[in-house]
Amino acid sequence: MIEVYTDGAASGDPGPSSAGIYIKKGKEHFEFAYPLGTTSNHQAEFLAVIKALEICAEYFPGEILSFRSDSKIVVETIEKNFTKNEAFLPLLNEINAYKENFAYVFFKWIPEKQNGKADKLARQALKNSKKDSM
Repeated sequence: MIEVYTDGAASGDPGPSSAGIYIKKGKEHFEFAYPLGTTSNHQAEFLAVIKALEICAEYFPGEILSFRSDSKIVVETIEKNFTKNEAFLPLLNEINAYKENFAYVFFKWIPEKQNGKADKLARQALKNSKKDSM
């Protein structure tokens, strides 16, 4: 089973945003940090999950994935497979399409303090993208 920690960050709402992804496979771990452009904080959280699914599709196809996120809105939307927010619907559809590549994918909400590595990566990407735009 692959453990996937995701976090999104945004400076402003909407504003420059980023994704942090920390993946554990046994004793190995992998870190990814991506700028996402201008989005809301919630959209950044969804996009972090999508980026993580893209990575896992490339490196861990067919595996069982255990996602952990400190975003209740993301976890609840994915678990219920429903959102009233039209901005989130295409993101949910993309997540559902990616989930087809894996034996099983489940999502768990975790407190912020348990998501420190993904948070650090997201903040790092946000800081670096701000530097690049100066």
